[in-house]
Amino acid sequence: MRIKNALVYTVEHGFVERDVRIKNGCFAGSEAAGTDGEEILDAGGDYLIPGLVDIHFHGCAGHDFSDGTPEALQAIGAYELRQGVTSICPASMTLSEETLKTVCANAYAYTKRPEAEQDTGARLIGIHLEGPFISMEKKGAQNPAYIRNPDVEMFLRLQEAAHGLVRLITIAPETDGAKEFIRRLADQVHISVGHTCSDYETAYRAFSQGADHVTHFFNAMPPFTHRAPGVFGAAFDAKHVMPELICDGIHIDASAVRVVFSLFGAERMILISDSMMATGMEDGAYSLGGLPVTVRGNLATLEDGTIAGSATNLMDCMRKAVSMGIPLETAVRAATYNPARAIGAADVCGSITAGHRGDCVLLSKDDLSTKKVIFGGKVVA
Repeated sequence: MRIKNALVYTVEHGFVERDVRIKNGCFAGSEAAGTDGEEILDAGGDYLIPGLVDIHFHGCAGHDFSDGTPEALQAIGAYELRQGVTSICPASMTLSEETLKTVCANAYAYTKRPEAEQDTGARLIGIHLEGPFISMEKKGAQNPAYIRNPDVEMFLRLQEAAHGLVRLITIAPETDGAKEFIRRLADQVHISVGHTCSDYETAYRAFSQGADHVTHFFNAMPPFTHRAPGVFGAAFDAKHVMPELICDGIHIDASAVRVVFSLFGAERMILISDSMMATGMEDGAYSLGGLPVTVRGNLATLEDGTIAGSATNLMDCMRKAVSMGIPLETAVRAATYNPARAIGAADVCGSITAGHRGDCVLLSKDDLSTKKVIFGGKVVA
């Protein structure tokens, strides 16, 4: 396939006018020779961006990753792919170890689907364990019955069930066992600070020891103030740390979104959806991690009013960020290359680079609506 007349997003230069060629499912260099009968797609001057990479979401289309069933993951993968989210690292909830083992094993099985099924859903490139090693006080929509202190051996058992697919884990660094957990595992998995009561000193120590990520910045953590900068201040000072942000118009005010992007810079920010099963569905009653959730529009809440994930997919979150004043090239990077880099997957996805998977999305230059989703060199939506 050759895509011509496109404004192509590049990590180094933003949008540039050039053609893109995809051969054997991967992006090819400009020098790659065409073939007889090569499919030509005229982009007509529209934007061509890499397929999006969501490293923190729980579900969509009426299903939850933590359902732990093939049917759930197939439906989730199919929905995400239609939205232009071509690589996924779904997040589990705080659940029992046995349930989490099932979830991990199911994720691995999804990656081993028959070749004929590989084009039917987004590629699963990892697992994000959002719990159970979190703070009871900042549990948010997580089930308190299963919260426990960080446990290295339990993590290793889950990683074994996942066949090494766990790429990211959220922990509260102030809890007993957190320091040992980070010391033992920081070179094996990306560790994220989240669902935490950490002050600046505790969070900064965790980052100094190897944690390199923050789970849904601002949410489920103490606020930033001038005398107690907390996780926010520690993450800013630890320059290797990459924070996630939910830009659904519900979780974070637009002014705060602009502030954090300005302070942290385009190189560090990550957009996530944190979507739950109601995403892509009608308003009504749903569940998240076994807890009842009510959804009205983009707002999902527990019975006590606690926000319970989002009901917005990552593509719409990216568009929302742009509407809040984030430059398009910055928002694209935060939804593609940065999340891929944050979990060590930037060598296979997240950019339109020769040798990487041929996943990209054609967006209207007029309103950023999705015109085509291309997956491994095939138009799938």
